[in-house]
Amino acid sequence: MTDAQYTTLPQWPNAYPVSGASATLKLLNEDFLVTELPLQLPSGEGEHIWLDIEKNGANTAFIALQLADATGVQERDVGYAGLKDRYAITRQWFSIYLPKGETPDLTQLQHPEFKVLSQSRHVKKLRPGDLLGNRFRIVLREVTGDRDAIESNLKAIAAQGVPNYFGAQRFGHDGGNVEQGRAMLAREIRVRNPKKKGIYLSAVRSFIFNEVLALRIQQGLWGKALTGDVMDEAGRPTGPMWGRGRVSTTDEAQALENGVAGRHATLCDGMEHAGLDQERRALVASPADLTWEWPQADQLVLSFSLPAGNYATSVLNEILRTTEPDRQVEGEGEPAVVE
Repeated sequence: MTDAQYTTLPQWPNAYPVSGASATLKLLNEDFLVTELPLQLPSGEGEHIWLDIEKNGANTAFIALQLADATGVQERDVGYAGLKDRYAITRQWFSIYLPKGETPDLTQLQHPEFKVLSQSRHVKKLRPGDLLGNRFRIVLREVTGDRDAIESNLKAIAAQGVPNYFGAQRFGHDGGNVEQGRAMLAREIRVRNPKKKGIYLSAVRSFIFNEVLALRIQQGLWGKALTGDVMDEAGRPTGPMWGRGRVSTTDEAQALENGVAGRHATLCDGMEHAGLDQERRALVASPADLTWEWPQADQLVLSFSLPAGNYATSVLNEILRTTEPDRQVEGEGEPAVVE
């Protein structure tokens, strides 16, 4: 892929041997259960109402709009920590800014796609990233292929983790947000909508990170430290979230990252001029408490937790190939897998 072509995403490499197995993902909403692990719980006092909500077949933004309508506030007054899948049963916290008047009992809301499990007041609004992570229970159906190869990869993942790729949903339908981001950064198109601009910048930044990670996998260095690497608090090597300022790596690691940036100069130069600052992200995602079982010969059930910002698809992609039932594309940038 050259710096002028981002119409399709590359096939980024796996870290472990491809098992050749396949399965159906999200045949039913209850096949994908996600429970948000909150950063904190509401204190019982404050200007914001926090709601513990279970949703089924709806995306997070839709729930936020329903809550705004039900309480008569602006949509901007509703907060949440992270986007959750539509085609799943997920549990997460929302907040609503309601500083005055009586506190409505929102547990009485009736809606076919969500229910309020509990509510309490708190002193602050929930904002993106205000979560520890997510707990998953995933049922894979119609599993075909070598069971021993699947088990081998699962054991390797439990011991060593997986490449911390950004999932495909980060890049929009067919990866189109990367090309739109390139056109925006090259000033070929003007994007006035701040939300859409943010989606495009996020896609481009994530793309560069994945390119660095892919190169390190090809060189057998994704989980090993290179000379000059920047390590995170857990002692794992990190990759660049591109932006202004000098690359914080040195020596071999810096040469590798600058080489990727040189191949995608329009994207990297554009992000620097867009005002993004250099940040780092772990190259390795470590699913906690990973367990699996085979309730039927063609059915595999996985359970694990991931920190905020890590993708369940990064785990699944190292085990087998998954396909989902055909569904109508709902809209640009809508997440297909939890982040």
